[in-house]
Amino acid sequence: MELLDKLNWRYAAKAMNGETVAEDKIERILEAARLAPTSSGLQPFEIFVIKNQELKEKIRPVAWNQSVVTDCSHLLVFAAWDHYTADRINYMFDLTNEIRGFKNEGWENYRQMLLDSYPQQDAEVNFKHAEKQAYIALGTIMIAAAYEKVDCTPMEGFSADKVDEILGLREKGLRSTVLLPVGYRKEDEDWLVNLVKVRKPMEDLITVIE
Repeated sequence: MELLDKLNWRYAAKAMNGETVAEDKIERILEAARLAPTSSGLQPFEIFVIKNQELKEKIRPVAWNQSVVTDCSHLLVFAAWDHYTADRINYMFDLTNEIRGFKNEGWENYRQMLLDSYPQQDAEVNFKHAEKQAYIALGTIMIAAAYEKVDCTPMEGFSADKVDEILGLREKGLRSTVLLPVGYRKEDEDWLVNLVKVRKPMEDLITVIE
């Protein structure tokens, strides 16, 4: 029940007060994203943690001028791989073998299957797949933030091309997918803070097939 209580507490804060979130909380929130599941364990994204105020100021105009971009403690930018390449796939498989200390024939066969399929696919198809994996991490990080009693606001309202340009993401083989300002709500300026949370009733959301 404690987790559900905190999920009921959380909402997408529309105004933040600029207070800095303690680094130990940020570290735990980011660790939750690192531990999130992804397809084939490839983790095809990176998260940029922006504390620099000048950089936040550059991003705000291309994010619909939303105040949370500059008033947050940390601005997280989720950036997905623009393509699945052999080097990227091999890195994760090699890392797995290194950490586990052995090679497995089935795992190596699976590596080869991915190498024979993913890099040959259209880059846009691969990006969309990678973007979905970033969203799994986004959901995980939002739950972790709620657990830490830290506010966050998922944002798709921004120019991805402009954010890519500001952060030099395309040169890194990345494309921005979603922004997540993290901080603390400013209750006296947030129209949403005291409104009742509205979600579909369970019977309209869940279908149980026996």
